[in-house]
Amino acid sequence: MNYTGLIFLARPVKGVQLINLQTVSSVVTPWAEQEVPEVPSQRALITGATGLLGRAVYKEFRANGWHTLGCAFRRARPNHLTLDICNPSAVRRLLQEFKPHVVVHCAAERRPDVVENNPQRSYNLNVAASATLAHETAEVGGFMIYISSNYVFDGKSPPYGPHSQPHPLNAYGRSKLDGENAVLHALPGAAVLRLPLLYGEVNELEESGVTVIFDRIQHANKSASLDDWQRRQPTHTQDVAFVLRQMADHWMQDKSFCGIYHWASCEMMTKYEIGCAMADAFNLPSSHLRAVTEEPTGHVQRPRDATLDFSALELLGIGQHTPLRIGLRKALWPFLDDRRWRQMVFH
Repeated sequence: MNYTGLIFLARPVKGVQLINLQTVSSVVTPWAEQEVPEVPSQRALITGATGLLGRAVYKEFRANGWHTLGCAFRRARPNHLTLDICNPSAVRRLLQEFKPHVVVHCAAERRPDVVENNPQRSYNLNVAASATLAHETAEVGGFMIYISSNYVFDGKSPPYGPHSQPHPLNAYGRSKLDGENAVLHALPGAAVLRLPLLYGEVNELEESGVTVIFDRIQHANKSASLDDWQRRQPTHTQDVAFVLRQMADHWMQDKSFCGIYHWASCEMMTKYEIGCAMADAFNLPSSHLRAVTEEPTGHVQRPRDATLDFSALELLGIGQHTPLRIGLRKALWPFLDDRRWRQMVFH
């Protein structure tokens, strides 16, 4: 069977943009110069492949022997498939054509304020589309990993294990918990991976709740107030991508592998402490940073300490941790204002 035919739809389906046949080998084949006469034995589909986490996941799978197809919608790139995952017909057609062994579902509305202000659209993406994807994955005999959040917990009794009782405080947390339940109902053999605050290689500082404060750290001539109330586990996307690929590899060897798991950094800190770590990582002053110890005001309630216990995956030999200061340097050095210092230190 010719593999390239698998990712092209026999007729147009609303919600799916086809890839040019002439460029397909460089688009979805990690080994562009090699001929692939048969269907690859490890096929992975990554949704949200142009997002903060999805980019790292797509890169990790491609670099480790997986025939990887990335999907995106609003931020689709030339080397990814444009897919509206809220269109069941488009999802069904793609899954039937590509027949992935593993689906890593990174696409989601992950901004709590946006979910609160537009709950129906967020439900469609975080819950309904996830259920459809799980159902279609089950139809082709595949394994799905659903990305969830530590916001399914209320932050009052940390640390939280995979079997701790969820109690979300806001619409975002409820949508992710509903998404978990919908996925596990449609595909009982699926896995859920709950994650905390993420950071990594960003296209712009605003892309992560960690990196967004970096400009305020650099501008030492202006006082900057940072939250010192909510405890976080800032986790690098490369570590999460590594864990997800290990989970996929594990399932390929043991089809009974499924259920709810957690992954997070070993380091717990507030936004203020993250800001101080940024300053230390780049030898910048931090005297202009002000710790705000009061609970943040606003219409979206957040858990104070939703620390995740990730020992279950470690017992399986799965895991990787990047120290925060090393991760911050890797993620933020392109955004340093002092270009001369940047070139001196990093080149």
